[in-house]
Amino acid sequence: MKRIIAALLLVFAFAGVLSGCAGIKKNNDKIQIVTTIFPEYDWVREIVGGKNDRFEITMLLDNGADLHNYQATADDIVKIATCDLFIYVGGESDKWVNDVLKTANNPDMVVVNLLESLGEKVKEEEVKEGMDVDHDHDEHDHDHDEDEPEYDEHVWLSLKNAVFFCNVISEMIRAIDPDNAEIYAANTAAYVGKLNDLDAKYTAAVNAATVKTLVFGDRFPFRYLVDDYGLDYYAAFVGCSAESEASFETIRFLTDKVNKLGLKSIMKIEGSNNKIAESIRDATESKDQTIRTLDSLQSVTINDVKNGKKTYLGVMESNLAVLIEALK
Repeated sequence: MKRIIAALLLVFAFAGVLSGCAGIKKNNDKIQIVTTIFPEYDWVREIVGGKNDRFEITMLLDNGADLHNYQATADDIVKIATCDLFIYVGGESDKWVNDVLKTANNPDMVVVNLLESLGEKVKEEEVKEGMDVDHDHDEHDHDHDEDEPEYDEHVWLSLKNAVFFCNVISEMIRAIDPDNAEIYAANTAAYVGKLNDLDAKYTAAVNAATVKTLVFGDRFPFRYLVDDYGLDYYAAFVGCSAESEASFETIRFLTDKVNKLGLKSIMKIEGSNNKIAESIRDATESKDQTIRTLDSLQSVTINDVKNGKKTYLGVMESNLAVLIEALK
């Protein structure tokens, strides 16, 4: 709630500024593309061909904060209001965007809402048996209507979704810059081919695996990924939870699952400590499970981008290597 209020105050404060920005192209007439998260940013880079002087591409969440903790700055709001193409996830964490778009007087801006684009393929957030339910988060941070379903925002963690989104984004870019549409189409086809190849590798790895269930001593943003390949999972928290301390009951439940399934790995996500995973491991019968990390691409910084340390495809390839070990 505090995040939404802060964003709204910024919107209202800069409403007058934005109303005067319509039709004004930013410096040197480059095509301005603004994305909220790293996967969107990286997909755009692949589609336009890397460092393309015709474009200025902005990633708003560039300091390692994930989608659920992001607070828009005044500069962010101005960038959105004056861009040619804006790409955002569109879930509960992005509710502030609706007010920014209403305030922006920019009829030529093209907007891509990932959840809206995905339509009926969007999944509701799932509360699995054994999970700690973060009541404070549900009731206050999201200001969520109990009669409305809450959707899982982590749509980028499905390679199949990534293929779909890249084609949607490519179509928008080609419409904005039709003179170079063939180049963007070729770039998209080549990149989609790589995504499809990796998707096939995931399928083959899961088919060959002896284990089909993952236990996460952490929050769980990988619903789209496990559903793609028919894997089951248990976790301490839902994907958007703000909790970091699991109850005794949850630790015991997850420990029992590890024991009964004979699992050799306990999972966590990037950026979190090993405390819950270690508690589960230390309570198991064998106490020798390996703690492994899957990267949900929610804490990528601008330095990671500039140094070329991370790409969407590279992270998903690394996740596959981790998954292969976890499923033994």
